[in-house]
Amino acid sequence: MGIVIGMDEVGRGCWAGPLVAGAVALPATIAGLNDSKLLSKLQRESLAEQIHALAHVGLGWVSSSEVDDLGLTKAVALAMRRALDELQKLGNEVIESILIDGNFNFLPELTNTRAIIGGDKLEPAISAASIVAKVARDAYMAELALQHPGYGFESHVGYGTAQHKLALEKFGVLSHHRKSYKPIQAFL
Repeated sequence: MGIVIGMDEVGRGCWAGPLVAGAVALPATIAGLNDSKLLSKLQRESLAEQIHALAHVGLGWVSSSEVDDLGLTKAVALAMRRALDELQKLGNEVIESILIDGNFNFLPELTNTRAIIGGDKLEPAISAASIVAKVARDAYMAELALQHPGYGFESHVGYGTAQHKLALEKFGVLSHHRKSYKPIQAFL
């Protein structure tokens, strides 16, 4: 029996910032894994540390301009390919399957992939991928907040909130914004 890799992405619906995919091969059970959206920030950060210490982890980053150029579906696929490419060396272990959260297989060219609706709640490796991707992206957005005070990236992490809309009205569009998204086009 080979290794199972879980994959998930974060930031798909964001108005700003990168799209990040996680790929995780869990060699051991980690207690408390769940969909990252159902965990507190503290729980996510603690679990992410454990995952990085115990598992094989890869992160795939796609910039906001790449999302604009490629479109969302191709951008998610690229993020997932990059995450697989960055996956720490698995040695001679055979990859039995790659499980992707959701109802769409973004990597159909790989014959051992399948999408699982609600996989981030059902499959520990997908939960782990969800967590490491979210923690990495949130940390990136917190750094972006320091570079661009007033936008509130540390709290809304690029999602379309009332606070984000007010910041766009006051300060304008940044290079980190996804200019192909209709809400951002209104500010261009």
